Amino acid sequence: MADSEKKKDPPKPVEKTSDPIISQIGDFRRYQLFFCIVIFMCKFGTGWHTIGHIFLAAPTPHSCTTENVTDPCSDDCHETEFDHSTFQSTIITEWNLTCKNATLASLSQSIVMLGVMFGSMIFGMLSDRFGRRPSFLGCCFMQLICGLIVCVSPYFWFYCLFRFLTAFATGGTMTTSFVLIMEIIGPKKRELIAILYQLPFNIGHASLSVFSYFLRDWRWFQFSITIWSCVFVIYICLVPESPRWLFTTGRVDDAIKILEKVAKHNRAPTDTIREEIEAGHKVLAARMPSKKGNLIDLFRTPRMRIKTICMANNWLVVCMVYYGIAQYISKLGGNIFINNLIAAGLSIPGTLLCVVLTKYLGRKVTMMLTNSISAVGLLALVFLTNAPMNIQVMCATVGLFGASMTFPNVYLWGGEIFPTVVRSNGVGLCSMIARIGGFIAPLICDLAMFRAWLTPFIFGVFSIVAVIGTIFLPETRGLPLPETLEDGENFGRKQRD
Repeated sequence: MADSEKKKDPPKPVEKTSDPIISQIGDFRRYQLFFCIVIFMCKFGTGWHTIGHIFLAAPTPHSCTTENVTDPCSDDCHETEFDHSTFQSTIITEWNLTCKNATLASLSQSIVMLGVMFGSMIFGMLSDRFGRRPSFLGCCFMQLICGLIVCVSPYFWFYCLFRFLTAFATGGTMTTSFVLIMEIIGPKKRELIAILYQLPFNIGHASLSVFSYFLRDWRWFQFSITIWSCVFVIYICLVPESPRWLFTTGRVDDAIKILEKVAKHNRAPTDTIREEIEAGHKVLAARMPSKKGNLIDLFRTPRMRIKTICMANNWLVVCMVYYGIAQYISKLGGNIFINNLIAAGLSIPGTLLCVVLTKYLGRKVTMMLTNSISAVGLLALVFLTNAPMNIQVMCATVGLFGASMTFPNVYLWGGEIFPTVVRSNGVGLCSMIARIGGFIAPLICDLAMFRAWLTPFIFGVFSIVAVIGTIFLPETRGLPLPETLEDGENFGRKQRD
């Protein structure tokens, strides 16, 4: 019986490439498909926790109930009340974040972005040092526990602390999950998967309007976007260590064991894996220093330094524009649920369109095009701040649509441009820099209280700066991943020389 099954399903030969890992398991077969689907599930939570502030701190009108006083922020007003017709409770009503304390609401979101920033960087470093799997599992379960504690926050600063810790874990989830995927996918499907990786985040963003519509109490809303993380338990059994990381760090036997299991799932030959991986590692070891890469290596050589700075600039701008405009739309007025559902919903086709653009135009042209779209929508809004509300929402949505196409591209491009020995450090650094943009985005949104045109103007100018910075980055479409620091320094040399 076993012999007959072998005849029916003989191993399918794998195309041999310069990549020793992909040469054993195939570019993209059924194991990689299954692995991507499993990892994608964690991205819903990243969208919920990073953008949930839109509804946790939703604009809530309040009025003064003191006789003959109309201004609720006046010193003569001794008692106020909130309008609970839209939301039963928010953090605004919970801790009276109005008048002199109004900026605390935006500060709480800046604290979240600070958490994502440090989480991306620190978990990226831990991932390069101790492995992708332990770092990934650690941040997944930290996100679940801290997110649930947020639901029972008795004080505002307690809420901020555990939102910070939840965001810290979320930043780690973003970095480690992306690196896990990038290191097991071949170049033929890399752009498709790296871009589709952003899709659950977009769906998570859009679904926030649905959660909030049915759950008008902020505590139950927070609980609903956190409890999904219980599914992370399956990762203990289904997520192995990255064989590419094991291979690069010298743990060849462990890499071979995982590659043999993956090859069996992919119905690929396994008889030559040990021989080819050991030979490949000898070649790698001969041209790679024994010490592991670190953050300093990203700036040690001139070409790598330019790539790191320009790529980090792209991440900074897209994070600032995406999160800033998402929050800005919620403050424009009208129906907060519909406005956010439409704006976030358009990011889904934006991400899908990015698949086509990066495939046929490449990463570089696509990056310049999508940042230009954001700039056009936002700078048009500068001159339309007195226009009807639906016109303003439409312009802001164009800016968000452009950023929705830029976001998956920076993940894809960043994962391709950094060599394996510092890939998590590189992506983690870029993600950290991006969160600086996310940190100041809510504060930039508050500038609209002084001059309505200031917020879209600042976001629009930064989008133009990103277009200029992209000029200095090399195209990576269809090229093998760089492995060593030398590979990273020389990567793109032919395109520019």
